[in-house]
Amino acid sequence: MVVVLAVFAGVVFGLTLFLRDLLGMNETKDYPGPGEGTVSFVVQPGEGPLLIGDNLVAQDIVATSKKFVEAFQQEADGREIQPGTYEMRFQMSASGAVNALLGDGGTAVHYAAVARDLRQSETFDILVQSTGIPLAEFEALAASPQAFGLPEKAVSLEGYLFPGEYRFPVESTATEIVTEMVDNAFAALEESGVSDPSAQYDVLTKASIIQAEAGEADYATVAGAIENRLRADNTETNGLIQSDATVTYGLGRKSYNLTPEEKADKGNRYNTYANPGLPVGPIGSPSIEAIKAAANPANVPYFYWVTVNLDTGKTEFSSTLAEHARYVAEYQEWCGTQDAGRCE
Repeated sequence: MVVVLAVFAGVVFGLTLFLRDLLGMNETKDYPGPGEGTVSFVVQPGEGPLLIGDNLVAQDIVATSKKFVEAFQQEADGREIQPGTYEMRFQMSASGAVNALLGDGGTAVHYAAVARDLRQSETFDILVQSTGIPLAEFEALAASPQAFGLPEKAVSLEGYLFPGEYRFPVESTATEIVTEMVDNAFAALEESGVSDPSAQYDVLTKASIIQAEAGEADYATVAGAIENRLRADNTETNGLIQSDATVTYGLGRKSYNLTPEEKADKGNRYNTYANPGLPVGPIGSPSIEAIKAAANPANVPYFYWVTVNLDTGKTEFSSTLAEHARYVAEYQEWCGTQDAGRCE
């Protein structure tokens, strides 16, 4: 009886598969298209057809990833799906979705992710990679910052290339791209309550130092310490901000270490060890959080700060040089337990 039942089950299973094939039940499901409504779909850098297909299914744009991949293989003809945001429809056919993403039915854009604290040169590299626009075009625009509404004392676009995720229309020019980013920086300053152009430049300069020197939880405290250093009655540091990040910016490198000669070099206009007051301009692209902190610094008694653990971002504050020296020693002790180069 057991043998008979096993044979019977096998026959039934085989017949089921035969009927499914005969009736087309094994074919991958596909929407008939053209779809309905509208939906924004984002393709991130590095995503391939399979992952894109999975994401399309998750948003109910196509029925199955398998059918989308099959359609892509049949219709791509060597073309690749570019990163960007595409206006698509719900429940499209796989073929329709492929055509939309290859530029035959959707709205393609250049996607650029600009992180906070990037320098102007680093941001330009991202924009060049994203858009294909020559670097020389962006550098030429940076040479005339006043054309974008920056004050006369601005030496470049540094600090005004506001960080964020951008999706530029493919036909955008370098001027249009920079204008959008600068406008976002002005909007962030306005949102932070800073409307005077000259004050905006100083706040953005402070914010860029805060961004480079502190973790987000400490932005307001570092901002307060910077204000204390800039006060006319400051006899603790005599108007010197003493930021390593500003010095290394002027030296054209990123580092935690400075030589005594580098700290003493007044010719470096970003050297806040040798030159009192703010440096000549921002040293990177600050976030809205850093801008708000610079515009609204905490009322604190501190003049000094040092991050004693680069992994956790733990920062210690002090009001005297002697107390600060103890925290610097703590940082150096931590560095002594790290791999070579961690604290360079």
